[in-house]
Amino acid sequence: MRASSRLTQPERLAEATGLARAIGLDVCFSGTVPLTQPRPATLLGSGKVEELAAIIMAEDAAVAIVDHALSPIQQRNLEKAWNAKVLDRTGLILEIFADRARSKEGRLQVELARLTYQKSRLVRSWTHLERQRGGFGFLGGPGETQIEADRRAIGERIDTIRGELAVVERTRRLHRKRRKATEQQVVSLVGYTNAGKSTLFNAFSGAGVLAKDMLFATLDPTLRRIEFPEGGAFLLSDTVGFISELPTQLIAAFRATLEEILEADLILHVRDIAAESSEAERVEVEKVLAAIGISPEEQRRRVIEVWNKADLLPEEERAGLSRRAVNGTPPAVLISAATGEGVAELARMIRARLQKDMRTRNVIVGDGNGSLIHWLYENTEVLQRRDLEDGRSQFEVRVATEREHDLDRHLRRGAA
Repeated sequence: MRASSRLTQPERLAEATGLARAIGLDVCFSGTVPLTQPRPATLLGSGKVEELAAIIMAEDAAVAIVDHALSPIQQRNLEKAWNAKVLDRTGLILEIFADRARSKEGRLQVELARLTYQKSRLVRSWTHLERQRGGFGFLGGPGETQIEADRRAIGERIDTIRGELAVVERTRRLHRKRRKATEQQVVSLVGYTNAGKSTLFNAFSGAGVLAKDMLFATLDPTLRRIEFPEGGAFLLSDTVGFISELPTQLIAAFRATLEEILEADLILHVRDIAAESSEAERVEVEKVLAAIGISPEEQRRRVIEVWNKADLLPEEERAGLSRRAVNGTPPAVLISAATGEGVAELARMIRARLQKDMRTRNVIVGDGNGSLIHWLYENTEVLQRRDLEDGRSQFEVRVATEREHDLDRHLRRGAA
């Protein structure tokens, strides 16, 4: 497998093509263009602009995608030269996010990012505030009218969205505070888009979350309680997939959602280990984690790498990766979320990491104290239960050191 930390040109082209198809576009032509010296007016040289114009005309293409950041002037000039709507990488990813977001919070976050991006591009002939008329995104619109009025309207809408998101963020913070109060440990799934996070989430939880071979299939965060067969439980959080050059507008807009990762007790970095670009994707994910406030040192402490899609590898390569996973830093486990291979081993690793600071306690529960018994099963690992002759029950439990205070409080309450 290639160990490159950067996507190659063919890999980048394949990714851009996948992004276009993710929003239902038919790709009639794709290719790479050497870019030795970006032109301020059009990014590309005049000869290449004319060559591509001929291709766009011959294919009767309505949309041209440039997998590169474009300034508003470059975008406008290319649209005039090609007589087609032009999306740069940021615009394309925003379009996908707009199509995928389902929850109210997700749609607000995407709209905030989209409007922030769009505000500087009102020189275009189709960027009138189409959302006010039922549309969404860049691929449609009634035409340019009242640019300054649009700019004011966009600014007002941005202020409104920020206010609505502030309410959502307060609610999310309250939920996190409640989880901490009950000492519920959280494990977050992160990874490059299409690495298989949602498939692994389903393998653990049976939640039926959308899991397709599609870029950005999951945008909205999902949280499920997962119980270990041996006792104990944790909350598993599935989050949006990362991608190289993730637009800064999206990182800012999704910060409230990404804070779920910041607050997690453990982070599972799911990698498509069968992809030739796996190492480059790992680097990009680590960059995003650092951008949201998780330092490289913190990543080494809190991250388990999950090498997914082992079923797509030759047997000899799988054996080699298994040996590497055992001895690797950070720790890793080779799995196939699709077939279930290695998932039980991953669960054991998660349990060991979450319960590394555990103590064994013997607890006597009085007859009829069902609430304490329920708390023990929900918040500790019950190793053994023995019913005593006087009607009481003796429990041998393993409890996290940070939960012992809660256990002692429940015991005092039960004895009162």
